[in-house]
Amino acid sequence: MSDFPKNFLWGAATSSHQVEGGNKLNDWWEWEMQGKAKEPSGEACEHYKRFKEDFDLAKGLNHNCHRFSLEWSRLEPEQGKIDEKEMAHYKEVILTLRELGLEPIVTINHFSIPLWFYRSGAWEQPDSPHIFSDFVEKMAEELGGLVDYWITLNEPLVYAYQGYIMGKWPPGKSDFYLSLKVIKNLIFAHVFSYEKIHLITRQRYSKIPRIGLSKHTIVFSPCNEKSLKDRFSTALRHNMANHFFIKSIMTGKIFIPGIFNEILPVKRAFDFIGVNYYSRDFVRNIGFSAPKILGEVCTLLHHREIGKRNFLDWEIYPEGLYVILKEFARYKLPLIITENGICAEDDNERANFILAHLKEVKRAIDEGIPVFGYIYWSLLDNFEWDKGFSPRFGLIEVDYKTQERKIRNSAIEYARVCKTGNLK
Repeated sequence: MSDFPKNFLWGAATSSHQVEGGNKLNDWWEWEMQGKAKEPSGEACEHYKRFKEDFDLAKGLNHNCHRFSLEWSRLEPEQGKIDEKEMAHYKEVILTLRELGLEPIVTINHFSIPLWFYRSGAWEQPDSPHIFSDFVEKMAEELGGLVDYWITLNEPLVYAYQGYIMGKWPPGKSDFYLSLKVIKNLIFAHVFSYEKIHLITRQRYSKIPRIGLSKHTIVFSPCNEKSLKDRFSTALRHNMANHFFIKSIMTGKIFIPGIFNEILPVKRAFDFIGVNYYSRDFVRNIGFSAPKILGEVCTLLHHREIGKRNFLDWEIYPEGLYVILKEFARYKLPLIITENGICAEDDNERANFILAHLKEVKRAIDEGIPVFGYIYWSLLDNFEWDKGFSPRFGLIEVDYKTQERKIRNSAIEYARVCKTGNLK
């Protein structure tokens, strides 16, 4: 008897800028050319040319779905002008997946944005939600008959945090209140896009799409369990990081005292929620004014001895995935793990990581939590944004000099689970 439901989705993920190569019309390429990244993405994995080869490998590993992203800058290199050649390319990508029996899970925006959008103010612009949803409308018109699962945005809070608080990603700013404005616009962008995909797909293709977003989640623990201040900041940060974005969309109201009190055009603009989970952090209180009230992450200062760590020094904490799934059950929506993975030099750690986290997924399913799929990050080693090519997450190893692919043993172990649905 299988440990997982019969129609459970098994697969891995990629994102356009991280694997395709040659994405020269987006903000990240300009960022890299300015020397602000560890190294340039260049040709990455040449997945734009090699996608059929890569999907054949995924099929051979018993995957039955694949999550990938559209590169907005390729498809709309100038505002309002769709590149028909690039549209044909992504149609071919989707049809190739379908021919192989892999369910395409299409992410519309995975961080990178066109230069024309970036240079005009990116997600800071008041009309940015409408600009994005206009693009989404075109994608739904062209691809709606081929796609059942849509993800509007990947990790919108990560985008806002890295680009507008930490300043490590484009546009490289550090402004807490501006980051909140960006988050508000991303919420509206999702809701507008949700409405448009449903309307167009139902009218034009007489089918009902399933639409969600991929939400970065992280478990937070107090630096000092006995400190009421640390526990307060930890709870506040945990709820802000994991629930604010989703709760706003579910309730139809964006509310931050003294900053925002905005009403969305619809409530519950989700058909499912994608969960991205990697690790846990520790938090200590550093004050009660904004943004200090959210505390300071002190994981690498005081807690290095706790748990095993991956190549990037993130704690390996499988129990956290169960915690998140149990919390997200409150939304009474289907859940899918859209990212969960490890960068490791020892591939045995990758195999152990996958099995340990799948045990927590099974635990959640056994308790009645509606999880319908698990997508490992990532199918291929790839360009990991500001961290460059050093972190190796892939089920498939990539030699960046020759572009040779090599299936790792962890991929074979995962393939066994995908085929049998059993962890042992």
